[in-house]
Amino acid sequence: MLRVGIVGFGFMGRMHYAQWSARPDAEVVAICDANPNIVEDTKKAVGNIAGAADHVDFEKIALYSDYNKFLAEAKCDVVSITLPTFLHPNFSIKALEAGLHVLCEKPMALTLDECQRMMDAAARTSKVLMIGHCVRFWPEYAATRQLVAEGHYGRVIAATFQRLGTAPAWGDWFKDDSRSGGVAMDLHIHDTDYVQYLFGMPAAVFSRQTKTPAGGAIHIATQYLYDDDKVVVAEGGWGMTPAFGFEMSFNIVLEKATISYDCTRSPAFRICPVDGEAFTPEVVKGDGYSIEIDHFARKVAGENPPQVITLKESQNSVKIVLAEKESARQHRTVELV
Repeated sequence: MLRVGIVGFGFMGRMHYAQWSARPDAEVVAICDANPNIVEDTKKAVGNIAGAADHVDFEKIALYSDYNKFLAEAKCDVVSITLPTFLHPNFSIKALEAGLHVLCEKPMALTLDECQRMMDAAARTSKVLMIGHCVRFWPEYAATRQLVAEGHYGRVIAATFQRLGTAPAWGDWFKDDSRSGGVAMDLHIHDTDYVQYLFGMPAAVFSRQTKTPAGGAIHIATQYLYDDDKVVVAEGGWGMTPAFGFEMSFNIVLEKATISYDCTRSPAFRICPVDGEAFTPEVVKGDGYSIEIDHFARKVAGENPPQVITLKESQNSVKIVLAEKESARQHRTVELV
């Protein structure tokens, strides 16, 4: 039985709690959060995706507000780090050095140097460190990646990705670029990482972004430039009205089919071949969070599941987003070397 700790118990902490609690081989034994009203605040609805726990049995969980005390006393095997992004490096490294395996939410960190510190700590301690890029595990996205890799429908001609909603309302730190990395690093990185997963590192990026009157970026669109002639574009935004809700979607145009996904549509996932009717293929059950945590648990158990995400790829996703932000600031193409 894996003894699980969760550090940071906002929306994503509750999401990890729900997934860990559903596993017969794991038990959430401790939560660490600086909020003294965490029990009452957990009763409030947050987030833009279903799945976060709406009820937590705190009677069976040790609560900590001091991270060092949590590491010393909770006797966890693994920990989910679901803290604001600027805290990821130090908290992950401390957990690794305390002998815990770490599943850290995306993005890995805000700088490449901080990513490297985390990678070095994982190598030094020989503990599992995995970054939670859940979209790589999302059933429809995973199936699409396999279809593209197999080449059954020919080469990719064009691909567009969208991730759109309102600004997160479950933490003021999101509004501070120095702590969250802004809309590009917190939201848009999901699709940046998936672009890397599908096509590898782009040769260059060209981005434009829109800012609020207060100066924070609220919408970004990027073209990822590859050595061939395919057109790859992704956009992410926090500027949608509340009535719009949330959308994650893509359209991938191949020589012999278009693969389309839109979480607001039913059916959400379709393959539209050149000949014949559109159809929805079977995908694995679950969502990106449950499959991601299962993958992490298997790695911790010493199994060797198929490689989905590496630490270098997580660092590279940060590298691409930093180049996107630089491109938007300078209104020019930024090369990735």
